[in-house]
Amino acid sequence: MLQFTNTALAGLVLGMIFAAFALALVLIWRSTRILNFAQAPMAVLTTYIALVMIEDGQSYWLAFVVALLCGLVLGAVVERVVIRPVEGKPDINAVILTLGLFIVFKSAAEVIFGTKLRTYPPSFGVRGVSIGDTTIGITTSDFFTIGAVLATMAVLVALFRFTDLGLKMRAAANNQEVAKLLGVKVGAMLTLGWALAAVVGSLSGLLIASGGLVQPSYMDSIVVFGFIAAVIGGLESPVGAVVGGLLLGFSLSFVSG
Repeated sequence: MLQFTNTALAGLVLGMIFAAFALALVLIWRSTRILNFAQAPMAVLTTYIALVMIEDGQSYWLAFVVALLCGLVLGAVVERVVIRPVEGKPDINAVILTLGLFIVFKSAAEVIFGTKLRTYPPSFGVRGVSIGDTTIGITTSDFFTIGAVLATMAVLVALFRFTDLGLKMRAAANNQEVAKLLGVKVGAMLTLGWALAAVVGSLSGLLIASGGLVQPSYMDSIVVFGFIAAVIGGLESPVGAVVGGLLLGFSLSFVSG
């Protein structure tokens, strides 16, 4: 029973990690109708910024917030400078650009921060939680990961379903001409969509790195699993992204277990 419990808990945490990245893909799709394949190396860059600050003696949580803000700015700049010129053109143009950005940002991370493995400190403790005389395979850092992903999912659901801003973002993504006629500032909405998606991507990078080893390629496998999770749950649904991530996480954990 203990082995079963630990395997299930490992699947839960793994699924939430996949879901964190899947949420970033869902957000960028719903707000811009583009899949940003450069989301992972963008998150890697912001995670390294946080790591450098922590190694320099800054507060963990200050570095955490700064990384998210850097993600916000990076997402907005990428949309304005790189993506904006190809908006309204064939969708394949944007796809090719994001694939090119994947290579550019990953190479930039290697040049700036090197390829050596570096330890990223955990958000909280890394010891298993004790229940009586038994220690189960989940840590306080894992609880933080689970809570952060669920909170992000709730915020995205509320944004797109219950706010005028979310409605404007969806309108700008679905039909730009009609949205403009209705008074929506399409350019601003698309920039905001990229910026918010980059924040969620940065959050996923920080959660994945917590308590582990990082290098410029540490999120490469997450790109694949996160994309699968988003497709399983549906690219339109934040809840689906979490469900897809959990299904994938539990499946992988129980098969390997």
